[in-house]
Amino acid sequence: MMSREPAGWKVELVNSIVDQIQKSPVIGIVSVSGVPGPQLQSIRAKLRDHLKIQVIKNNLLEIALKKAGEKVKGVEKLTDNIDGQMALMLSDLNPFKINKLMDDTKTKMPAKGGEVSPEDIEIKAGETSFKPGPIIGELQKAGVPAAIEQGKVMIKKDKVLVKKGDIISRNLALALAKLEIFPLTVGLELRAAFEDGVVFLHSTLDIDPQEYLDNLQMAARSALNMSVYAVIPNKASIRPLLVKAHSEAFNLAINSGYITEETIKLLISKANAQSLALASHLPDEALDDDAKGRLSQRPESEPAPKAEAKKDDDKQKKDKEEKVSEDEAASGLGALFG
Repeated sequence: MMSREPAGWKVELVNSIVDQIQKSPVIGIVSVSGVPGPQLQSIRAKLRDHLKIQVIKNNLLEIALKKAGEKVKGVEKLTDNIDGQMALMLSDLNPFKINKLMDDTKTKMPAKGGEVSPEDIEIKAGETSFKPGPIIGELQKAGVPAAIEQGKVMIKKDKVLVKKGDIISRNLALALAKLEIFPLTVGLELRAAFEDGVVFLHSTLDIDPQEYLDNLQMAARSALNMSVYAVIPNKASIRPLLVKAHSEAFNLAINSGYITEETIKLLISKANAQSLALASHLPDEALDDDAKGRLSQRPESEPAPKAEAKKDDDKQKKDKEEKVSEDEAASGLGALFG
């Protein structure tokens, strides 16, 4: 039995697709199931600057991908994702950007009846905008717990009208449309994309950009903290490391009494405070006029330091000394060790 030769137009179409696939950096398989024709044309026109979408019969699309796979290794794996009404997508954008563009084409639409519910559809109790009339019977027929109360159409209680995966009846679809509940999401879905020998599935491409950015920022902060505490100098950590080194060197100089241009003022202030604290414990006859004058300038409300309180006073001064600004870091190292 002789096999029939494929129609000439089919051969030309397949060859044309193969040629386009070989020239395109990114090739994708797109689901257009449920997208009305006018809406599909509008989406294609909107995305024309970024990518090309061509609706092709699945069998011809499979043939073209397998034939293109002889030249572009791995692109034939896209055939595993052909299911339902499909289209070929060609672009020079990376797959993640393409997936985001296609997600932006999705819109909510009312059900017509007979569709599979993509999620639980729940009605909430409360007042509606309807006036009493035949609408009550239509809602009740669809399973909506509606009633007239005080001259208004009310939903008496919360109720799940249809569960995810169940069929939306015609009566319910009409009631949902009147209640302005649109349960269906219609738009293009990138099932898989091929780039540089790798096939990216929709599950891989479907990420939250903000969440991804937040994770990157958290990872960067964690890496910086680790490099600072582990003293690993690099472009990001060198400045915090210098600030930390300056602070530690400055504190060491203060606590050891090492005199530099930076430490001299604090050391003098520290010595002055210590001398006043000591003088406050001495009898008046042991003090000269200068010491008495400086003690008399202390606020009257400030009690004379006690021996036990001196340690706390020194600790507070030490804590204050340890606070060093970033601006001091750049000049401090040279002054300290120069």
